[in-house]
Amino acid sequence: MTLAQRAFERLHAWPDLSAGPASCRTGRALRSVRDEIVHFHSDRDVDLHLTHRAIQRFQYDLGGSTAIRLVPGSRWVTVHLDCDADVDLLLSLTSIALKAHQSRPPTDLGAGPSGPSGPAGCNYRRVTVLPRAVAEEA
Repeated sequence: MTLAQRAFERLHAWPDLSAGPASCRTGRALRSVRDEIVHFHSDRDVDLHLTHRAIQRFQYDLGGSTAIRLVPGSRWVTVHLDCDADVDLLLSLTSIALKAHQSRPPTDLGAGPSGPSGPAGCNYRRVTVLPRAVAEEA
């Protein structure tokens, strides 16, 4: 079982999340009643839908993680799953995302050119993730 499969199974068991196809048409998504929260694009790459406020609040912490990739202007963060700690990070960030979306003001919607959960919203094909060993050498 891949790390993404393990993360998907753990998150799918959460009562606030339901599974379906990703709106970007690549992979599977988990969504809350209001929004798509997580896109599983491959065995290692997952996009997580945060709000603008959540990204601002955790920007320095997110930017300091080798597992996280941020795209300027996007409300999605890419989590590269390389080890069990990355899965734990994804689960923690998903909890933050759920809370942020539940308390999100109506003005904190945009996630990209197609809207909050539209096809252009997530970071799929907008982020290149290098293996951790290669990234550390650079």
